[in-house]
Amino acid sequence: MFEIRKDRSPQGCTKLVAERRQYLDLVAKGMGTAEACRVVGINRRTGHRWRYGRKSQAGRKADRPPAVRPAPSKGRFLSIDERIVIADGLRAGRSQRAIAAELGRPPSTISREIKNDAHPGSGDYRPYAAQDRANKQRPRPKTRKITACPELHDLVQGMLEDRCSPEQISRRLRRDHPDRPELHVTHETI
Repeated sequence: MFEIRKDRSPQGCTKLVAERRQYLDLVAKGMGTAEACRVVGINRRTGHRWRYGRKSQAGRKADRPPAVRPAPSKGRFLSIDERIVIADGLRAGRSQRAIAAELGRPPSTISREIKNDAHPGSGDYRPYAAQDRANKQRPRPKTRKITACPELHDLVQGMLEDRCSPEQISRRLRRDHPDRPELHVTHETI
């Protein structure tokens, strides 16, 4: 059984890790909030906050499931797997917020994705067509200037090895090769 700590003074949220774990285990086993709070030795409001992710609403039935903590997003752009989850969720009748929570993305991202990539005729969301459109709209579909010109690459690499800053390299290339714009590059590109 769980051992109640001797020091009952306020400890702050980080020092109640064991109590929180035990409380959530008891609730998962089917024990009620008030009883689990009594066993662990915490205030009922704290138990409600841990269970529902919000302030206690004692006396009211919880009409929402426990708050879901979204996982950290996997990157800036949606992947094909995430788009398939969106399509499956919509077909299953799930809300955009529920889909967003499952993916760990903001609800506005899911809403925007559905609005922008729904089929114009039927209104159905098609994940593969959405991924194709996203791939075509990527910010850099062309090859980079330094990669495309081996001479420029060698010049820039040599100056970087000589410990020149990107600003110095950019200015020196313009100074040394004023008549060759293919060797001019900004410091941001470097």
